[in-house]
Amino acid sequence: MANIKSARKRARQALQTRKRNMSLRTAARSAISSVKKAIASGDKAAAQAALEKSRAVIDRISAKGVLHHNAAARHKRRLAHAIKEMR
Repeated sequence: MANIKSARKRARQALQTRKRNMSLRTAARSAISSVKKAIASGDKAAAQAALEKSRAVIDRISAKGVLHHNAAARHKRRLAHAIKEMR
C-alpha cells in the first residue's frame, strides 16, 4: 500500500474506476451475446431489435473510453453483417 496521502487516494480511485469499467465491459459483452443468441435462434426481426439495443450500449461504452472506438465499430459491423446474411 502507498505511504503518501495522494498515492493512497489515487489507489482508491483506481479501484473505483476499475469496478466501473468492469461493469461496463460486462454490459458490452452481454449486449453482444444477446445479438448472437438472437441470430442463432434464426429470428431476423428479433436479431435486428437486439442489434439496435446493443449498438446503443456499445456506443455509450466506447464514448467513455472503456472500449476502443475501432473495436466498437468492428463488433457492430460483424453483428450487422451476420444479420444481413440471415435467410
